[in-house]
Amino acid sequence: MSRYKEMYKNEIVAAMTKKFGYKNIMEVPKLEKIVINMGVGEAKENAKILDSAVKDLETIAGQKAVLTKAKNSVANFKIRAGMPIGCKVTLRGEKMYEFLDRLVNLALPRVRDFRGVSANSFDGRGNYALGIKEQLIFPEIEYDKVDKVRGMDIIFVTTAKTDEEARELLTLFNMPFQK
Repeated sequence: MSRYKEMYKNEIVAAMTKKFGYKNIMEVPKLEKIVINMGVGEAKENAKILDSAVKDLETIAGQKAVLTKAKNSVANFKIRAGMPIGCKVTLRGEKMYEFLDRLVNLALPRVRDFRGVSANSFDGRGNYALGIKEQLIFPEIEYDKVDKVRGMDIIFVTTAKTDEEARELLTLFNMPFQK
């Protein structure tokens, strides 16, 4: 069992119950899933670019990535409906906690001029979105084998009802929010 899952069972549930006064242990918010999304706009000209993005994402997540296709055609961007334009991975369970551990303790401290992640990126329903500018911050990615620096979005989906509960949950998971 991962360290974060163990931490959730022991310390986090107790701290959240104390702070918010939950009467039932099932009321305590938990991390449901982490979705990592990589939009690859250049994929419309060259399909090989999308393949390398998928490979990078699978290396980072440790799980197979799914191609995302355009929902509608946009003439200005030269995109037709059904064209593959990105990839995503949904992590749950053990892999989710392992990824969270690597993100917080290894990847984020490697970001240049890092002062913490924004505390304003909550959506109002207890979910948190985080944008990363380059995939090189993850130790699994080999610098020499990267053809192009790409960013990605990481979305933390929680069962929290409010942003305050979600922020407290992620803070207890050692997420480094800006002061």
